[in-house]
Amino acid sequence: QVPYQPSSPRQVANALALLRGRAGKTVDLGSGDGRLVVEAYKQGLRPTLGYELNPWLLCLANYRAWRAGYHGKVSFLKKDLWKVDLSDCNNVIVFLAPSVKPPLAAKLLAELPDGARVVAGRFPFPSWTPSSTLGQGLEQVWAYDMQEVRRAVQSRAQGSAV
Repeated sequence: QVPYQPSSPRQVANALALLRGRAGKTVDLGSGDGRLVVEAYKQGLRPTLGYELNPWLLCLANYRAWRAGYHGKVSFLKKDLWKVDLSDCNNVIVFLAPSVKPPLAAKLLAELPDGARVVAGRFPFPSWTPSSTLGQGLEQVWAYDMQEVRRAVQSRAQGSAV
């Protein structure tokens, strides 16, 4: 369980700036009220969907999409992020608590394609080096390109095996 804390407009803008110009399926893990998914769609990312377990937040997300005119164009699914297959995702947005990051890092490494980018808000992945970052303090977001992350992880593994 991760407490709900809505993203600020600056956090949303920073996260989506790090996805600008990218193509392919975009997902928000723990999508809350849907603001990141709606804004990602508005900025041209397709298809765009959110995974969220809280039924109230799912209702709010669907309302937000409807109000923006995107009903039926974006999706919000009541699914556990640990049980979804992310192998077809090119862009993953993660605004989750630090305690979730280590096990999530393992899932992302195992499932995402090399061309995928992960954007983390509020807290970075502790064992990964970001490809880029934007903002300061609470507004900071980190982007991780999976091919670079895999190279670094393999290099560390080889270094510790020596």
